Amino acid sequence: MTSRIPRDSRLRLVRPRPLAAAPSAVNERRPRRPAPRPPEGTPAPAELARMARSGLAAAARVARWADNALGPGRDAATADGKATLSETTAERAASDLGLTTDRIRADWDTARLAGLVEVHGDSARPGWRLRAWDRDDSAVLRGWVALFDAWSLASPEPEEQEPAAVAEVVTAMPQVLSFLQLSAGPVPVEQLLDLLRQRVTELRTERCEVPYGAGTEPAAPLVAPVPVDVDPAEPAQDAELAPLLDWALHALAAVGALTCGGGQATLTPLGSWAVWVKLEQICVAAQSPAGNIEQSAEGMLRGCAQLRPNAARAEYRAWLAARTVGSAVSELLLAARGDDALLRGLAFEALRVVGAPAEPDVRAVVEEPALRPYALLWLAEHDGVDPEDAHEVLTREEATWLWVDTAAAVADHGEAPMLVRHLESALQPTVPALLTEVRAVGHPRTVQVLVALAAAHPDPALAKAVRRAAFQVHTGGS
Repeated sequence: MTSRIPRDSRLRLVRPRPLAAAPSAVNERRPRRPAPRPPEGTPAPAELARMARSGLAAAARVARWADNALGPGRDAATADGKATLSETTAERAASDLGLTTDRIRADWDTARLAGLVEVHGDSARPGWRLRAWDRDDSAVLRGWVALFDAWSLASPEPEEQEPAAVAEVVTAMPQVLSFLQLSAGPVPVEQLLDLLRQRVTELRTERCEVPYGAGTEPAAPLVAPVPVDVDPAEPAQDAELAPLLDWALHALAAVGALTCGGGQATLTPLGSWAVWVKLEQICVAAQSPAGNIEQSAEGMLRGCAQLRPNAARAEYRAWLAARTVGSAVSELLLAARGDDALLRGLAFEALRVVGAPAEPDVRAVVEEPALRPYALLWLAEHDGVDPEDAHEVLTREEATWLWVDTAAAVADHGEAPMLVRHLESALQPTVPALLTEVRAVGHPRTVQVLVALAAAHPDPALAKAVRRAAFQVHTGGS
């Protein structure tokens, strides 16, 4: 059977599906590949989480203060609708917590980058990770990894350096971090500088390659190449890269990923673990469900997150059979209202199993911004619209909001290649157009999504554009 949708080169929005429903050629009954074991000497997850809680304690304190002091009907976090604290709010927080305003602003930025606090217009609310801070080690570790991914935003860029050179170093640092992780000990900074110089030279050479056949007219790139006034055949100069490497190492030290001293750099246990996780492209995954019938809706959905679609639907049916329809639907919608985008998508998948009895409750949440796109798609499919065409009921803004929300679920619970593939499901025809509309839609997870996408994407030019957009959203710039 062939698709009724004509193929074209534009990116288009596809029907959002939970991670459990991601396409795969693997047979349902095929056993999953066992997760790789971390290197010998890696602390246990509980110990890693303790380290992460310690490193993010100041950010969590500011986030909890914001939870109590800011929000609808109370004082605003900002005066201009941007994510930076207003002067009045920063001074109030400094007074309440006994800190300087500069320390408050730094901890506030860390809390936002780690997903501990989310800004909605001029109000703030705690992120789902803060809610789970004391009971869920995986939420704590994911918050720290989000901060680790955003290390280049956590410290100001050197003002005297060209933005193109800064972007090159940020793009090259994963190779430097990988070398540090494999070395499993202190490495001289001079050796890291040599590695950075080689990698930057490779990046400059790659930008000058022409990947088209002779006589082929190249298509217009999604992102304009970065102009660099240097002969790509010449190696990057130490004098140019040394201060940038120093900035990168101190920025990574500021988020707790490594330590610097005596002309050497060493990954911390958290930093080594995070780099290993990136290298192995694994995620903290829920175990196979057991006793889901007795779980809350949130617990059941988390237990089903890693199941194949058929197995997940069987779990939904079993869970629903043990409850009245009204209470089950209410509990699923309550889970969908939380801050975890994965649970939002899974909750509406479970509501599809409920079917017609859930219609009144789903219609009742159409006016809730966070649930509206999901509810509209559910209602369209319930009314008989082909699932492939259901996205047409969404406005462009609603579709973009849903794209960011789904990307947040992938960033929190999926693997890097899945996030890169999600880029192809956007409605916008080009990446610059997507970034413009993503910034305008105002999703509270925009910065984290863009940072994760930039860290995952293999195209340096595209990653640079996405990273720039994340920085602009983070600072409230244009």
